[in-house]
Amino acid sequence: MPLTRFTRSTEMTLLVVAVLGSAGLVAGSHGSLLHGDAIRGVLTYLTVPILIGLAQLVVLAVGQMNLSVGALGGFLAVVIAVLMADHGVPAPIAILLALAAGTLIGAANGLLVVATRINGFIVTLATMTILGGLQYRFAGTRTIDLGSSGLTRFGDMAVLSIPVIFLLALVIAGLLAFFLRRVATGRRMLASGGNPLAARLSGISNDRSLIVAHALSGLITGIAAIVTVASAPGVNKSIGGDWLLPSFAAPIIGGAALAGGSVSVLGAVLAAFIVRLVDVARAQYSLDPSWVNFTVGAIVLGTVIIGQVRQARQARTPSGRAGGHGAKDTGDAESGKYAPTARSTS
Repeated sequence: MPLTRFTRSTEMTLLVVAVLGSAGLVAGSHGSLLHGDAIRGVLTYLTVPILIGLAQLVVLAVGQMNLSVGALGGFLAVVIAVLMADHGVPAPIAILLALAAGTLIGAANGLLVVATRINGFIVTLATMTILGGLQYRFAGTRTIDLGSSGLTRFGDMAVLSIPVIFLLALVIAGLLAFFLRRVATGRRMLASGGNPLAARLSGISNDRSLIVAHALSGLITGIAAIVTVASAPGVNKSIGGDWLLPSFAAPIIGGAALAGGSVSVLGAVLAAFIVRLVDVARAQYSLDPSWVNFTVGAIVLGTVIIGQVRQARQARTPSGRAGGHGAKDTGDAESGKYAPTARSTS
């Protein structure tokens, strides 16, 4: 029963935590968090964590990691700002160039992993270093202010106190969930991550899945960069420097398997919201900022440990041993019916 499965899922647990946490913070603020400006501020600063979490999620789906999410996002944000402020490039063209660059750089990461057979952790670590240097080269020590451009006006738009950029992030999340669950390419990515050997024997190209995952990660990171430029008061060399931990926190807390093959888009969105609630609590109760990173890191570590314990228990059962790495061939791979036995997306 779908409803019964959902009530026992990680997403349901996260939903309950999010509701209770929100209620507690609203009560602690005596209702001030329900004011339009407060809601708008919380959702605005929730948008980027959702997007970078999704950018990391698509790479985790194939059993890879992307350490360059923050560096790529910061680099693309600086590129957009420099093109618009220094060279007078119209916002639509700067946005298209950023999306194209993000996709190409992501695809290059995937191609390097496939061509060299070096772990994506190392490849994206190198990319992160290169992009960080380029970001500093373009931005220097200045803060680039776009003033009242069309892009910044877009960042200020809202519908009933709900920022348009937040609605955009939800649309991206919905499209990604549909892609991973219903589109053949997305299902092949999950199959490659869940059991690469079974996927290859079923006619699925694991290399192609890996390249597509990295390219899609770069595209979503480009969207996060656009949102950052639209909503931030200025762009400088520090943009993206604190994105790495949140990019992993959202999908991992949301139920993604580090080994690949099992991800939850809904879980990642809810986890990003909960992490944002921790930030709101820090500001509301004047807590030491170091406790925020400590709390988020502890939750991520605990989630990984619980996942490993659960996977070990499943491996000791007859059904777990029969399932290999958690995926099996349930049909024709080319028609998109190859699906991991683990949950794919919510």
